[in-house]
Amino acid sequence: MTRAAWCFLAILPLGAQEVYDLLLKNGHVIDPKNKRNERFDIAIAKGQVRKVAKGIPAAHARRVVDASDYYVTPGLIDLSGHFGVDGVNVDHNALRSGVTTVVDSGSFPPKDFDQFQKRVISDSKTRVLAFVDGRGDAGAAAALAAKHPDSIVGVWGAGGTLAASDSLAGLRAGDILTRVYGLKAPPLTEARRKGVLLDAGHGDAGFWFRVAAPALRQGLLPDTISTGMDKRSLLLPRATMTNVMSKFLALGLTLEQVIERTTSAPARAIRRPALGSIEEGGAADLAVFELRKGPVAFLDSGHGKLTADRELRCVLTIRDGAVLWDSEGLSLTHWKDAGPYSNFK
Repeated sequence: MTRAAWCFLAILPLGAQEVYDLLLKNGHVIDPKNKRNERFDIAIAKGQVRKVAKGIPAAHARRVVDASDYYVTPGLIDLSGHFGVDGVNVDHNALRSGVTTVVDSGSFPPKDFDQFQKRVISDSKTRVLAFVDGRGDAGAAAALAAKHPDSIVGVWGAGGTLAASDSLAGLRAGDILTRVYGLKAPPLTEARRKGVLLDAGHGDAGFWFRVAAPALRQGLLPDTISTGMDKRSLLLPRATMTNVMSKFLALGLTLEQVIERTTSAPARAIRRPALGSIEEGGAADLAVFELRKGPVAFLDSGHGKLTADRELRCVLTIRDGAVLWDSEGLSLTHWKDAGPYSNFK
């Protein structure tokens, strides 16, 4: 052992307390995969969740967020949306809704993957995964998915791993059918019998209250909830993740059911078990939500209206330990106490 290494070890006391970069205190944690639905503290350091427990001392962290008025969840996964080169901006439309992982629904054919990787995946702070468009050449799409398993989760198109179709032909157990509450959705009872996963996939034409409400009453709940967002659906239907989640709350799902379908359930569907949960030693992808009460109205794809008495609003989004959305300044210091704003870069 070198002298330098020995000196370092000599000044580090045995069992020294780690100083956390960020501590979320006393938030109501909903983490369906780990069956957590109560108040916990979450300590974050070096981009990872270090500890999930009660009563972690505030003195052990550089920054402390009082989350006692909020719900804390794993970073959300938007399983279906149009995030390609000509689609919606990923970070602007994901992070403000607590989404830390998006999955593009077939915006590019195999030949355009390099461009998608350079201009979307590499240029986004949000984690970007994708279904490659296999409608023109399914063989090339499958080969590309096999070559890039880190970023491509499947094939988009009829008979692929993600499909939006009025037919179940070619779909197998484990495949995902999106836009299931659209006017052209196939019989959902048959899809469920086949083991096909049902994804909400709101989008511009994929969600109608007149279809969703009776389906939910029959027990045909979505396996996953996604926005299916594109440039049109971000206008009148306002198909952001918090908006779509709030619609399902208004239609009778519980908050825990909604959180499960936007965290651990999509992680299972795309076979990414490291995502969608809060794990000690895992990536610190987290979202903090307010359940705001008061009269609110929601619109569907046909611009029909549903009124409700509450909605979800994201106040804080953390990706790999970095605060990327903070609508209330929960993680920041009041300007009167900030001195020369030394941590502004």
